[in-house]
Amino acid sequence: MQSGKVEAIYLGSGAERLPAMARSARAVPGRGLEGDRYFERSGTFSDKGSGNGRDLTLIESEALMELARDQDIELRPEQARRNVLTSGVALNDLVGRRFRVGEVECIGRRLCDPCAHLEALTHPGVLRGLVDRGGLRADILTEGRIATGDELVELDVRKPDVSYEL
Repeated sequence: MQSGKVEAIYLGSGAERLPAMARSARAVPGRGLEGDRYFERSGTFSDKGSGNGRDLTLIESEALMELARDQDIELRPEQARRNVLTSGVALNDLVGRRFRVGEVECIGRRLCDPCAHLEALTHPGVLRGLVDRGGLRADILTEGRIATGDELVELDVRKPDVSYEL
């Protein structure tokens, strides 16, 4: 099992507006983070509905550092337009896995690959530079608070790949 840390939380007040940092946020199943554009159904892709990883988006701080190193693109965390900035956890490994972030239990649904819309709002090359490291889309399973500094812990116990001979 792996664990990491919440480095920052970002809430966007409206479509295409740069998200602002928050110390904490209340997470609600089927809605997302209170105060965020998607919670209010005013995000660019709000018409896509809920479920399938639309409640919460996360990105690794390490991915942004790699983007700067590998592509020479400096992308501030709020420009990534994800709700939660993490460190110390491989988010790609949480697809299909349950995890707890702060008080909130979530399930990783799919990768949060970058799109042309993100690149249009930021820098040329962001789409290519964040392929396979654009973060994680998750659904919130239990209501609670997420705060900067909280631990992110995988909850599923992986069974070892062991075969026994009799």
